Amino acid sequence: MMAATATTNMTSASIASCNVKVGVVSKMKLSGLQMNSTHDFRNFSGLKAAASVSCESESSFLGKDSVIALRNSYERRAVKQNIQSVASLQPKVEASFKVAVLGAAGGIGQPLALLVKMSPLVSNLHLYDIANVKGVAADLSHCNTPSEVLPFTGPEQLGDALKGVDVVVIPAGVPRKPGMTRDDLFNINAGIVKTLVEAVAENCPDAFIHIISNPVNSTVPIAAEVLKQRGVYNPKKLFGVTTLDVVRANTFVAQKKNVKLIDVDVPVIGGHAGITILPLLSKTRPSVSFTNEEIEQLTVRIQNAGTEVVEAKAGAGSATLSMAYAAARFVESSLRALDGDSDVYECSFVQSELTELPFFASRIKLGKNGIEAFLNSDLQGLTDYESKALEALKPELKASIEKGIAFANKQPVNA
Repeated sequence: MMAATATTNMTSASIASCNVKVGVVSKMKLSGLQMNSTHDFRNFSGLKAAASVSCESESSFLGKDSVIALRNSYERRAVKQNIQSVASLQPKVEASFKVAVLGAAGGIGQPLALLVKMSPLVSNLHLYDIANVKGVAADLSHCNTPSEVLPFTGPEQLGDALKGVDVVVIPAGVPRKPGMTRDDLFNINAGIVKTLVEAVAENCPDAFIHIISNPVNSTVPIAAEVLKQRGVYNPKKLFGVTTLDVVRANTFVAQKKNVKLIDVDVPVIGGHAGITILPLLSKTRPSVSFTNEEIEQLTVRIQNAGTEVVEAKAGAGSATLSMAYAAARFVESSLRALDGDSDVYECSFVQSELTELPFFASRIKLGKNGIEAFLNSDLQGLTDYESKALEALKPELKASIEKGIAFANKQPVNA
């Protein structure tokens, strides 16, 4: 995600224009990759079969530094194992992870399920919703990617949807409509998240849990409290998905400064609503200069981008497609971390000690066991504008966190 820390973020779609160069004897096209190889890749099931990679893709799933990181990863492995050919590399190429999407028939859930279905790392994709999920699963099952798609409908099948799952993604809930704030969503979505996380605690407590349902500033603390009450809380595996703020920041900065999007990286900290969203434009990579007016305009647009989409759709929905894209990116990063990639970084709203607030969005390093490290350097050397904005967001973020904690504790967790 972050250019400053060189990581890879990719799906089969994002690597369509990548060229994997291995040899010159035979050519084959797999999952959109053109490969020159001296070996027969009968067991190829994803990009991880490559020993070296070069890419000219403009997709923000795959940055320039991401390609470098991927290439270096396999070169180091080849050297370590004294590998002379790709055929003898034998990386983990088989799809082996189970992902569950809770709320899979919704506006975010459907495109998110499609993007997750494209991942070569997913072996089983479980789709859960209270209705209309069978058709979604039937549709996706026709896609010729490795994962098996299974539908689960209603509370009686929720447990089965979660058993043995490695990553749980929760986009369930009602969308924003014109005039609605994220707080307006609270009473409905808070109860939905609470119920779903109770089921996660019962059936797959060791899974990575990705919370998308808004207001994330409150729903993540709700999830944490539920998991604590069940005695299975692991703060390293609970994530509020704020990736969309980063995706938007990268896009808007690239447009404003006329730079290649693939090169742009803007860390976004704080929370996931309004002024709690703080893009650190001074930390933009590559380094670019902004006028005070540009900083103000970009910051406000990134903070209000969700409202921009809600108003543009004029009552027909909220930011579903871009949210699905961002959520799929975070899922792919989690899967790569679980698969052993040691160079995975994302921004996320998590339990944190970077500030006095119990939860805070910042860049984190992901590993097999969840969060491995916090990149506190992002909070050092802030501009006066960013420092003041950071202090200004804290009261609102604190109130949202406390609201979620209070909701989770106002009544006992259902058995």
